[in-house]
Amino acid sequence: MEYIYSAMLLHSAGQKVTEEHVKKVLTAAGVKADESRIKALVASLEGVNIDEAIKTAAIPVAAASAQPAASGEASADKKTEGKKKEKKEEVSEEEAAAGLGALFG
Repeated sequence: MEYIYSAMLLHSAGQKVTEEHVKKVLTAAGVKADESRIKALVASLEGVNIDEAIKTAAIPVAAASAQPAASGEASADKKTEGKKKEKKEEVSEEEAAAGLGALFG
C-alpha cells in the first residue's frame, strides 16, 4: 500500500509519478524501496488518469458511508441486525479497496 500511497501523494502535490520520485517518497517515509515494485507501479500508472480513477473508486465508498448507523438503545434483535449491517458495510469497503488496488496494480 505504501507504493500506491506514494503515487497518490505525488499526484496530489502536482508532481510527476516517476521511479525516482516514488523512491524518494518511500525513503523519506522510512520504507525500504523495492526497485521492481516501483517499476511495476510506474508502468501500471502509465496512461492512467489518476483523478478519474479516484472519482470512480470513491463512489462506492461514499455510498457505503451514507448508510445510517443502528441505534444504541435498540433491543437485542435490533443489535444483531445492526451488526449484520456493519458486516455488510465492511464487505462493501473491502470491495471498494480491492477495486482501487486493481486500478494501481
